[in-house]
Amino acid sequence: MGTPTSSRPSSAEPVTTAAALQQRWAEVLAPPVFTARSLWLTWLDDAGVAVPLVVPIDELPRRFDAVAARGVVQLARTVLDEQAGGGHVALALCRPGRLPANHGDQEWADGLGRAAAAGGLDSWSLHLAAGGSVQAMVAPPWPAR
Repeated sequence: MGTPTSSRPSSAEPVTTAAALQQRWAEVLAPPVFTARSLWLTWLDDAGVAVPLVVPIDELPRRFDAVAARGVVQLARTVLDEQAGGGHVALALCRPGRLPANHGDQEWADGLGRAAAAGGLDSWSLHLAAGGSVQAMVAPPWPAR
């Protein structure tokens, strides 16, 4: 796992739309260009205010790993319950190359969905960051704009 960092996006505005979350990831990951695959997590409380924590998990395998996904969900739930009061977990899958999503990315999205359901993680989203761009793979449960 990478070193957790404080979340210091340029905007302190609450994140309450899908577009705002995509912009927040673009700010946090700036520039969204990566030399290795990683998964980043951040949390929002019920009002959309970011918990001041971003956790990168480095050396993520290209192929989906169910054990790793269960660990991610357990970590996500623990911080969500203790720090965000039942808000939202936002994840970003980061990798070298360009968009769009490839087969390995989709395996991770589908596998994380299964792990989230099994682990009782109801409010989560996944973005893909590659080649200087960020796009939603699993949209948050909020309005688009």
